[in-house]
Amino acid sequence: MTHVPNTTKGRRTRTRLLDAARSVFARDGYVGTTMSGVATEAGMSLGGLYRYFKDKDDLFSALIADTHDDLFRASGATEHRLEAEPYETLLESNTGYLSHYYENRDIMRTLVEAASVEPKFREFWWQMRNRHIDRFTTVLRLKCGIEECGGQPVRVVVEAMACMVEQSAYVWYAQDALQKSPIPIDQAAEVVTRIWFRTFFTAEA
Repeated sequence: MTHVPNTTKGRRTRTRLLDAARSVFARDGYVGTTMSGVATEAGMSLGGLYRYFKDKDDLFSALIADTHDDLFRASGATEHRLEAEPYETLLESNTGYLSHYYENRDIMRTLVEAASVEPKFREFWWQMRNRHIDRFTTVLRLKCGIEECGGQPVRVVVEAMACMVEQSAYVWYAQDALQKSPIPIDQAAEVVTRIWFRTFFTAEA
């Protein structure tokens, strides 16, 4: 179980270890990261690292603990109401999501890899995405009266749209080293927002 220090020095050490872990996971990936590699990056003994984290899974769990909640809040912090100003609300929501994803692109890239090899992190990823999908589905139903879209249950369509944004963020930002030209956040948000808006808030929908 993760050791949570109760002294200022202990908290600083734990933060230093998490910073080192973030660098190593970003560089070596989930599979390639080792506890000894993290200890070396942090400039401390392997035994010292094990005093704070029991293994690599424990270390990565601590690293991503706050990322999901921050991402969920960032995508929901809008000043507009979906039922009154749908485009503006969607744009704000997508901008928040993509901005936070970009800031944590190294963690998100590693999470996708971890989810493919470790059931624990696959479950974490699954719950993370379903939380977003359920929230938007509920708002569409309760605030906008939308139960179906193109003859399909609204949640199915929301899930497809969420997949589009999630994969776009992964390609544009988690794999940004492969991009010939960076995609600015405002451009990315506008692209995905237009698709969301046309899907749910035009006559064709």
